[in-house]
Amino acid sequence: MCQRINDVMKLCCELSANQQIQATLKGSGKGAAAAGGLAFAGGLIGGPLGIAVGGAVGGLLGCWLTSGQFKPLPQIIMELNPHQRQKLYQDVMAVLGDIQWTDVAQLMGLVMGNACLKQQITAALIGYVTKELQAQVTYLD
Repeated sequence: MCQRINDVMKLCCELSANQQIQATLKGSGKGAAAAGGLAFAGGLIGGPLGIAVGGAVGGLLGCWLTSGQFKPLPQIIMELNPHQRQKLYQDVMAVLGDIQWTDVAQLMGLVMGNACLKQQITAALIGYVTKELQAQVTYLD
């Protein structure tokens, strides 16, 4: 059973790496609040020019406050504790159903070769991350 969980975790890492999915676990609201708050304060003090200056300073402050909080989803998956890994495994297995595989390479081949299955597993993965980890998911361009 442990090997099957590891296979599913590797599959999830591969899917999220291929689609360049990132997530932030917390803090993006702080950055937005800093940018908006300083733009507002700048507007009160300096009018339109103050909004521009306050927004720029607030944006830099927001960037500093949230730096390091956005992580690639494969990294987040590898850092899950055993309970979280088990829950993600169950969510993905609900999609995989009774599909059997002998190793991770075979599992990846089965999933990557089936666009519908690939999409369903990706949706289950994103659903898990947003619901269970309460993270915000973004895609890199």
